[in-house]
Amino acid sequence: MKILVVIDMQNDFIDGALGTKEAVEILSNVGQKIDEYRKSGHPVIFTRDTHQENYLDTQEGRNLPVPHCIYNTKGWQISEVLEVADSAIIDKPTFGSAKLAQYIQSKYPEPDLEIELIGLCTDICVISNAMILKAFFPEARISVDASCCAGVTPSSHKTAIEAMKVCQISILNETL
Repeated sequence: MKILVVIDMQNDFIDGALGTKEAVEILSNVGQKIDEYRKSGHPVIFTRDTHQENYLDTQEGRNLPVPHCIYNTKGWQISEVLEVADSAIIDKPTFGSAKLAQYIQSKYPEPDLEIELIGLCTDICVISNAMILKAFFPEARISVDASCCAGVTPSSHKTAIEAMKVCQISILNETL
């Protein structure tokens, strides 16, 4: 069973409050990857960073004082360029999501699991979820397509890619 997990492809991370040109540049790659999985009949799951109005009062908000992905705002929405269709969407209040891993565990209990992650940001939410999924599914093939990810900076993207390699997460389409 192959599963694609699309991490936080939300307006605020693409061209909104925390957007970057690198995030904008991966949009078409992400759309193509989603289409490939759907055409092959494989499930696609989205995550959505979800904060409340009191974000600046939270630990994350005190460390990153930029309101973003506030529930039910345009910035919180997944980019309209991407086809969500009937995919599951997991709202998560922080970087990594045990709820995502539990959802996959309950819906796809197959022993030969392959989970590919793409999205934003490589160095925060992608790496966090890759590590959680590796912990939940130690025998699954966990991979990240670097051409469908962007970090806060190009340098931190590369650092996250290297960290995931050390933890036996396969990196696809890596450019030097």
